[in-house]
Amino acid sequence: MNYEEYKNKKKEFLQKAKNSSTTGMKYTTVSGEEVNLLYGPDDIENINYLDEIGFPGEYPYTRGIHANGYRGKIWTMRQFAGFGSPEDTNQRFHYLLNHGQTGLSVAFDLPTLMGWDADAALSEGEVGICGVSISSLQDMEVLFDKIPLEKVSTSMTINSPAAMIFAFYLAVAQKQNVNFKNLRGTLQNDILKEYIAQKEYIYPPNPSMRIIVDMIEYCANEVPQWNPVSVSGYHIREAGSTAVQELAYTLADGFAYIEACIERGMDVDEFAPRISFFFNSHLDFFEEIAKYRAARKIYAKRMKEKYGAKNPRSWWLRFHTQTAGCTLTAQQPENNIIRTAFQALAGVLGGTQSLHTNSMDETLALPSEKAVKIALRTQQIIAYETGVINTVDPLGGSYYIEALTDKMEKQANEIFNQIDSLGGVIPSIEAGYFQKEIADAAYRYQKEVERKEKFIVGVNEFVEQNEKIDIPILTISPEVEKKQKQRLADLRQSRNEDAVKESLREIREAAIDNKNLMPVLIKAARNYTTLGEMTGELKEVFGTYEETAVF
Repeated sequence: MNYEEYKNKKKEFLQKAKNSSTTGMKYTTVSGEEVNLLYGPDDIENINYLDEIGFPGEYPYTRGIHANGYRGKIWTMRQFAGFGSPEDTNQRFHYLLNHGQTGLSVAFDLPTLMGWDADAALSEGEVGICGVSISSLQDMEVLFDKIPLEKVSTSMTINSPAAMIFAFYLAVAQKQNVNFKNLRGTLQNDILKEYIAQKEYIYPPNPSMRIIVDMIEYCANEVPQWNPVSVSGYHIREAGSTAVQELAYTLADGFAYIEACIERGMDVDEFAPRISFFFNSHLDFFEEIAKYRAARKIYAKRMKEKYGAKNPRSWWLRFHTQTAGCTLTAQQPENNIIRTAFQALAGVLGGTQSLHTNSMDETLALPSEKAVKIALRTQQIIAYETGVINTVDPLGGSYYIEALTDKMEKQANEIFNQIDSLGGVIPSIEAGYFQKEIADAAYRYQKEVERKEKFIVGVNEFVEQNEKIDIPILTISPEVEKKQKQRLADLRQSRNEDAVKESLREIREAAIDNKNLMPVLIKAARNYTTLGEMTGELKEVFGTYEETAVF
């Protein structure tokens, strides 16, 4: 059959086929994009295979950054872990490592995320509740007790006070006699995303960017295997964005960090290979896979063509994926195991380098050990039983996937133009652009759910009346807060206060004189200066940020 015969046949088919919904559902992606009834060669006729799709391991990396995919190395399996005291989380780390996890991923409690010590007034009632409580090097020493840092890759979800938490980690490495050059891991450290979506910021955008560039510069010189920034679309998507918004806003943030480092005078190939990304895996299976493929292609093109990177590793978009917490339901929570499995599979088929699978009970509380084990086993079943790792990019060449990948690339480029027209990422944040666009997208989706144009099993369809939840729930004892406060009180009594005061003076001077902050923060950590003391000193220099409300 020639091409004209195909097009006539397709036209005939579409005239016969019913293109209407019998369920009331809208046949759109989760993001609201129209989906055709059928895709074929005509939907990808303008895509040049070698230039736009290519082969795995070759520019523009649409089909993956490694030629042999997961045959060479299966993705790193992580479970987000952190609750209560450092002792509690250390015990969970050992449990996960003993059950086959290959990397650690640390969740911190709200006070730590905001740069407050456990004994601060604003920390009351929140210590250890949503993650592990870390106020000093002493806490970090307990957290990684009997865990050899040179053998484990550690990811830490921390942003505004990331420099201080990293200083604690590096000080623990020094105490373990581990050479910084052997440390592997990732800091989220994506402050731009905080202003856009998660709102856990401390300082204004410009000094926050300065701190991040300090960290990137320090890692390039001293901790070369560490990823100092994991540019995070995850929280942008959790706030209600569409897939294309997540894609475009995340990459725009990444490009802003790259441009700030270039402006500092750094060569792009010195630091770009260690910048990683962090994406959400939502429930629209094919849209998510296309999103990852489009992200790799956009990033490779921009790094090569705009920023002049010459090292192919600078063109690689390496990313971690986490299944979508916002899709988990308190109703029929066992269904979350199934949701997570499909989302994890989408991440794998999209070529992720690292994966976290949410536990079924995370919409109710921090995950129990049983739920965590099921989530980890989900990844292992995908890796070892489904056969999806046998070939690279198995959905490559799908008419739908290739058309959707191309469409998402074009839409993302349109968003980049909008951001540029506003003066860049930081002016767009200050103008409320991102916040308004995400709010509008979230509102649209919620209305579709309420009108039952989109179904959520157990929530607006297949509902069970008078349901009783019968799964174990992890609870955090109030004793955790008491213990953490007492530990801090004892630390303040035993440490060298003169050394602490000297460290704080050096932090202030480095901030004022535009010196790299990491060396003085590490020294302060070793003197057992607390997280709140370090962040507080920088607040005196940089001030704090208040968001302008946008309606």
